[in-house]
Amino acid sequence: MVTVPKFTQRKSAGPPLVVLTAYDAPTAQAAEAAGVDALLVGDSLGNVILGERDTMRVTVDDMVHHTRAVSRVRERALLIADMPWMSYHLTPAEAASNAARLIREGGADAVKLEGGENRVDAVRAILDCEIPVMGHVGLTPQSVLAMGGFKVQGRSEEQADRIVEDARALTDAGVFSIVLEGIPVEVARRVTDAVSVPTIGIGAGHACDGQVLVYHDLLGLSPGKSPKFVRRYAQLFEASVDAIRHWATDVRDGTFPGPDETY
Repeated sequence: MVTVPKFTQRKSAGPPLVVLTAYDAPTAQAAEAAGVDALLVGDSLGNVILGERDTMRVTVDDMVHHTRAVSRVRERALLIADMPWMSYHLTPAEAASNAARLIREGGADAVKLEGGENRVDAVRAILDCEIPVMGHVGLTPQSVLAMGGFKVQGRSEEQADRIVEDARALTDAGVFSIVLEGIPVEVARRVTDAVSVPTIGIGAGHACDGQVLVYHDLLGLSPGKSPKFVRRYAQLFEASVDAIRHWATDVRDGTFPGPDETY
């Protein structure tokens, strides 16, 4: 079993950490069978599962529901659940209470939240409840309105310095790892060198201590163009369409079901 201490010990030691999103039992079982180190029940489920244009309509109830499904079949991987927008933004006490739901009801091992120095109080409140916290800086999807869209962060020297300082503040507060999203590789390298916990990149280049991708992006399960940083290892959306079209043809021409295809 991959625990938080074992995960943290991989900082600059051993092969890079492999993290993949999972949203239900089948995705978790496939990721587990492939030997990933951690499963992230991401609030990206708003996009790839619920059909929303962003993550900001995802609720704590949504996250508990999907985390519970993943936890039922999880065997080895560390299980991390995203804290959705407005679940940790108001008071530290509310942040701790919502994190506890993801642990108690969802079965997660840890939670992840977005933001830097401005989220330190929430991080500390959650840690006071003995719940491990993963940080997330750079392009933070829950800030998409303030950022004016999904834009690379850290291009200017001022932005880059801010990201490094945010990562240091989170590390000092006690996070066990930090996701670096949508930042230039040289900024990711600066952060990775500046903090004592593993950095997990997504669209942040090769200088991180590990990588995370969205399950549906990795397998080509969503139609349309994928982000530039995604490498698709399969094209399952097209394969699914072809299979369904084949089955529909068999139904319409009377060849499905066959004489032996009954209970």
